[in-house]
Amino acid sequence: MTSRGAGTAFSRKNYRLSTEPEKSKVTGIVNSRLLNDYLHRVFTSADGNQPAAAYRKHLTFQNLQEHLDRLLAEENGSEESRDQEAEGRLGPSTVVLDHTSGFEGLLLVDDDLLEVIGHSNFGSIRATTCVYKGKWIYEVLISSQGLMQIGWCTLNCRFNQEEGVGDTPDSYAYDGNRVRKWNVTTTNYGKSWAAGDIVSCLIDLDEGTIAFCLNGISLGTAFDNITRGAGMAYFPAISLSFKESVAFNFGSRPLRYPVEGYRPLQDPPVADLVKARKLLGYLKNVIHVGIDVTEGKLVEKDTSMWQLQGEPTVLITLAHIFNYFSPLMCKVYLVEDVLMTFLLSILERGGAVEAHPLIQQLLDLMWLLMEEYEVHECLKQLLMSLLRAYRFSPIIPDLGLQIHYLRLTIAVLKHEKSRKYLLSNVLFDVLRSVVFFYIKSPLRVEEAGLQELIPTTWWPNRFTKEQGKESKDVKEESAEERLRRRAYERGCQRLKKRIEVVEGLQVQILKLLLNNKDRGGGEASRYIFLNKFRKFLQENASNRGNLTVLCPPEYMVCFLHRLIAALRFFWDGHKAKTPAALSSEEAYVPPQLFYNGKVDYFDLQRLGGLLSHLKKTLKDDLAAKANVLIDPAELQAVTMDDLDEDEESATSAAQSQRPSAALAIGGALARPGWLSSPTLGRANRFLSTAAVSLMNPRRPLGSLEKIKVRTLSVEQRTEEDIEGSHGNEGLLLGRPPEEPDQPITENSLLEVLDGIVMMYNLSVHQQLGKMVGVSDDVNEYAMALKDTEEKISRCPKRRRDIHEELLKSQKVFSEKLNHLSRRLAWINVTIYSKEKMQDIYWLLRVCIRTIEHGDRTGSLFAFMPEFYLSVAMNSYSALKNYFSPVNSMEELPGYEETLMRLAAILAKHFADSRIVGTDIRDSLMQALASYVCYPHSLRAVERISEEQRISMMKNLLAPYEQRPWAQTNWILVRLWRGCGFGYRYTRLPHLLKTKPEDASLPSLQKPCPSTLLQRHMADLLRSDRDLAPSFLNSVLNQLNWAFSEFIGMIQEIQQAAERLERNFVDSRQLKVCATCFDLSVSLLRVLEMTVTLAPEIFLDWNRPSSELLLRRLAQLLNQVLNRVTAERNLFDRVVSLRLPGLDSVDHYPILVAVTGILVRLLVDTDVQGCFVWPLCPIGYCGRCGSSVCTAHPACFHVWRT
Repeated sequence: MTSRGAGTAFSRKNYRLSTEPEKSKVTGIVNSRLLNDYLHRVFTSADGNQPAAAYRKHLTFQNLQEHLDRLLAEENGSEESRDQEAEGRLGPSTVVLDHTSGFEGLLLVDDDLLEVIGHSNFGSIRATTCVYKGKWIYEVLISSQGLMQIGWCTLNCRFNQEEGVGDTPDSYAYDGNRVRKWNVTTTNYGKSWAAGDIVSCLIDLDEGTIAFCLNGISLGTAFDNITRGAGMAYFPAISLSFKESVAFNFGSRPLRYPVEGYRPLQDPPVADLVKARKLLGYLKNVIHVGIDVTEGKLVEKDTSMWQLQGEPTVLITLAHIFNYFSPLMCKVYLVEDVLMTFLLSILERGGAVEAHPLIQQLLDLMWLLMEEYEVHECLKQLLMSLLRAYRFSPIIPDLGLQIHYLRLTIAVLKHEKSRKYLLSNVLFDVLRSVVFFYIKSPLRVEEAGLQELIPTTWWPNRFTKEQGKESKDVKEESAEERLRRRAYERGCQRLKKRIEVVEGLQVQILKLLLNNKDRGGGEASRYIFLNKFRKFLQENASNRGNLTVLCPPEYMVCFLHRLIAALRFFWDGHKAKTPAALSSEEAYVPPQLFYNGKVDYFDLQRLGGLLSHLKKTLKDDLAAKANVLIDPAELQAVTMDDLDEDEESATSAAQSQRPSAALAIGGALARPGWLSSPTLGRANRFLSTAAVSLMNPRRPLGSLEKIKVRTLSVEQRTEEDIEGSHGNEGLLLGRPPEEPDQPITENSLLEVLDGIVMMYNLSVHQQLGKMVGVSDDVNEYAMALKDTEEKISRCPKRRRDIHEELLKSQKVFSEKLNHLSRRLAWINVTIYSKEKMQDIYWLLRVCIRTIEHGDRTGSLFAFMPEFYLSVAMNSYSALKNYFSPVNSMEELPGYEETLMRLAAILAKHFADSRIVGTDIRDSLMQALASYVCYPHSLRAVERISEEQRISMMKNLLAPYEQRPWAQTNWILVRLWRGCGFGYRYTRLPHLLKTKPEDASLPSLQKPCPSTLLQRHMADLLRSDRDLAPSFLNSVLNQLNWAFSEFIGMIQEIQQAAERLERNFVDSRQLKVCATCFDLSVSLLRVLEMTVTLAPEIFLDWNRPSSELLLRRLAQLLNQVLNRVTAERNLFDRVVSLRLPGLDSVDHYPILVAVTGILVRLLVDTDVQGCFVWPLCPIGYCGRCGSSVCTAHPACFHVWRT
């Protein structure tokens, strides 16, 4: 190893073992007297007292090792004392989970045998060590807050898939999910736990009691008089349900919440602990004491600004200290208790992290004076300890603990060599670095101090989600409510400022990881991060059905926002240096990334289908438009068997390179993925795919030169492959002619942006929708409280019993609302704040621009991954539905333009032949259907170009056969609703008295017809003589099918209802029946729309299809009326049953639809004289002398008005 300060090479053997006298004569070593004083000052005795100079031994570097050995041997615990400490305990000294015999059910146990995931209904497992005497404690780190029973059991306890710890006589457990304690029977006990909490399990075998603590707060004695005596010893044990996870600390790490008088099951390394603390003291002395060579004396130094400054005397002194200190720093207990505590104390003085360079100096010393494997292990354990401390720290009002650990994390990552090692080998591999970007939500607002931070609570009135404004029936805000709201908002602002401090530190961490200027000693941090980030995304994309492998979605939400902030910082920084580049407000992902193979999209679906298929079918387009030639080897057909073999071989290779995880069924299987706990060891399980990659040319490309592509794995990519150089465009290779020749930003930032879009699609959108539930709970409790207060005001004074019960209910609802309103404040700040809304809006605009640029490439648009369209639709849905009423989408800059551009995308691509995936086509259709239900978004559709509008309507009027037609029909109905006969209702008249499940559903919005789009439809039907009959025949065919299915189903329902035995009709059958009825009504409305807008299609006899269409229409209307209008018929009897699920089935909706068609036919007929019902067997009008038709109840004769 080489000293950076003195430029002198020192090997560990040299400075440890050399006794040659000339070593003291090395240039820079101080004189003997001063060296003696210095060494005695640094290496003080245990009591801190120094003997007088005349009586102390003269110290030199030759006898320093002997002196240091004698100092470290003082006050070490004896073997007898350690044996005495173990009394009352049986089993191995290192306590772990017993994965060989002490389990029941299927459990996934991590490599360190301290962390476990439930993988069956209710699995149980115990530890390897038991206790029979004394007071003992262990801790459980709760990684998920589901159903678990934690406590103690004896060896005789037998568990199964239904009964676990606490369900047998000699087992005792605490369940924070149901807030109960268990010992055969169960009673209420303790508080509810949440992910990130720590449960302490205490047993006092002298008194016979068991107690529990939650985050260091005692929950009281849970059990007393437990069974004791001969043969009775208790094991730590847990039972947990499927996918729940915890981590145990039996004493291998310092207890977070030690309890006086109780010992951990595993003894701490006392001797090593004493030695490490002594050595740390000597290290502090070196930092505090300086040598003034010119004056020949020792001086006190400012520790905050300490530097080595190339002093050989100090360096050799430190080398002796690290000779003993380095091996100790490979042990997790000592790293957490000694090193992490010392580093945290350096930062306690406050100020920015940059104001404490001592940590950087210490890391330099570690890399200089420790063996490489030692510093690697030390850094790994240090970061794991920091992450564990961050995640499992309790939430306090100022978030001081979280801030403290994040500051130290930043200080460590500021050290370039340490950062690169951790990024390459620990972050995303052993740890989940995204945990550092998560801010957990407090389940218990009292302990989080939110009562002091937000003393006044308030809850908003009910809002209509589709508009983000108060509903009309809510009275105006009173003066008292206004004061409460303002006080609540001030409290929310105080909370927001504190959370923003944490978020700022998290962004700083990402800025360090995205640094691309630290090329000293290898690849820059950003390019290491890119490869790790891509593997992280692949794992989460490939294991979406396996929740034990996935990164929790609540982590992903926070990670996404921090990554957007860091990305935009670097993006705009590049813009400042390169004015020609785009700003982050104009960001998009260029289309060449989707086909040039530089970015791996794994097995994610492309718009045009499988990548292998696209490479074969579009190879000519790639060559012509992008100058890209696919390697012939890539064009060979790959069978599914070949793919399976590749995956199996890759999987087996990955498993052979990592230590096998212990599985609690005898260790036969390996753990499938990382546990929810952040501390799990995890090997790199990235499987290379056959994605196309480019072999970069090393010279400028001519206009006609083709680029031949071949496959490269992510690990093989270099900075040049990403950023490009010497005419090589890197990620932007293969630019199509439609793409402007303008710099966008650094290529590496484009890949980060692409990953952000993918991350939103994987789990962020789902989590945003999930957290809205708290707001819904507030609304429900607010309504319940209001209803209770009204009942109190109406309650007669003589009914004091009812009045008291109502007051109790009022108190319960008020307390719950106070709790929920404070929790909602936290969620609104961390998830639904204005800044978070702007992030999602920015992401929406990125996707819109990316889709627009991709669309211009013609056939190459098929290479775009499907998730870009999904994120565009989902992010708009989130902005509209999840962030209101806290923030309004209308206030966002460029909102109207964005809405119109998204409308243009939906209108064009819902029937785009380049998109082949059924799911994405259905999603586009559903998004367009929802778009036309709301006035503001419908107006956006009307603002797109006339050409796009006409094209959209033409696609909607395509024949219904051979495609999903229900959503198409629904879109046409929404464009008509509000114009038809009796069709201006929001809800069916017979359902007005019932409460809708969700008033924000698109189907329950007020009618907002579009006369502009109706006019386009009429023009198309009139002008295209082939379009009208094909469209109407398909509508009539579907109507015939839907109504026939409906009649068949209500016959079965009627038969089941008339049986003597009570047979319950399947709810799914009722749902299908109601759906067929709704489809029939909507198809009738489309026919009414067509008859109204273009009646000549049916009535102009010059059209060859008019008579046939009119006859078919009359037949179907006749069939509907016959089935629906007859008194006491089948339809009437089923409607009278009022079965749940058939609420929409009634006479009104279908009869008014039929009437609307008939009225328009009668009004718009061009036939002079009378209009005769086409199927009337008489065929004559009573006015003309014929008798009135009585053959069909539906037949009638009218004069043209």
